[in-house]
Amino acid sequence: MELVRQGAEAKIFRVDFVGRAALVKERFSKAYRHPEMDKKLRIRRTLAEVRAIQRCRKLGVDSPVMYHVDYQRCRIVMEKIDGETVRDSLFALEEKNDSEEAIVLMKRLGETIANMHNGGLIHGDLTTSNFIVRRSSGSIVVIDFGLSYTSRMIEDCAVDLYVLERAFLSTHPKSEKLFEKVLNAYHGCARIASKVLSKLEDVRRRGRKRDMLG
Repeated sequence: MELVRQGAEAKIFRVDFVGRAALVKERFSKAYRHPEMDKKLRIRRTLAEVRAIQRCRKLGVDSPVMYHVDYQRCRIVMEKIDGETVRDSLFALEEKNDSEEAIVLMKRLGETIANMHNGGLIHGDLTTSNFIVRRSSGSIVVIDFGLSYTSRMIEDCAVDLYVLERAFLSTHPKSEKLFEKVLNAYHGCARIASKVLSKLEDVRRRGRKRDMLG
């Protein structure tokens, strides 16, 4: 297996699975945790991620196809998406000064998030790096469900959007108006959009207050 990247909780490897290009996400053990508790926690989080991906696909939201799950090793073998992240796509469009295509991309992004929230799925770590644009179809694929959970609470939906907004403005500081397109598309698709966007304003105010207080 070829290591692609490593995060705080898991490693991603590139592999060949029955003749198909695939990725393996493996949650590794932490030495500071009790071995038995560590194993239970990693299995529980692996199971939660598998369920989130399954839920996403049932909702019609594009997400990686899972080929195999090994709960004892805390491994998920999944499709390697042929495409580039929304982050890289936006950078490329900014270089080409293609604002029209960027707006189309943001609209699809907002619709994707709305469809997840309509189905009670909170991603928990929305960034432009956790969406991939399929090269073959242009569909937006949602990835990395390590912090996802199920909820239909307005507050949770609003916080999900706030996390994306902060990540978006940090990574794409000159694209504030583009994020408005994400919210406009979300408003057009999410069933409780008005309440969520109103709550988003509250979440923003709390965020600004925390920033001021340090």
